[in-house]
Amino acid sequence: MASLSSILSSSNPSLRSDAFGDKLFSIRPVAAIKTTGRETGKMAMKASMGGGGRGVARFEGTLVRSQLLTEMIEQKVIEAREACKGDATSDRCKVAWDEVEEVSQAKADFRFRLARQDPLEYYCQDNPETDECRIYDD
Repeated sequence: MASLSSILSSSNPSLRSDAFGDKLFSIRPVAAIKTTGRETGKMAMKASMGGGGRGVARFEGTLVRSQLLTEMIEQKVIEAREACKGDATSDRCKVAWDEVEEVSQAKADFRFRLARQDPLEYYCQDNPETDECRIYDD
């Protein structure tokens, strides 16, 4: 299992950068995957929008990272329950539940950062020469 720091760390401040290597996922929007017709494209884009349709495009990398965090939370809860079987007031038990809380907070922070970013930023990073991304100095 990947560590929390490897899931969240990136040299690039963009949430699109992958800490796992290029082979795990690409930076294509999920909506661009397996869409053939106009209706299929609309449905895929609607399904890929994060946060209940707030307009945050979900990329394969962010989906993988979110899924890894969810799995890590589940694993930490199992470990915490095992640590607390004998004595729920032990230091080991407290540390285990603190780890669960830290990973849960990391996932919440990740989702918050993801919701805050504009999908146009992703597009402009890959296509700076397009009209939508040009910056004019007055």
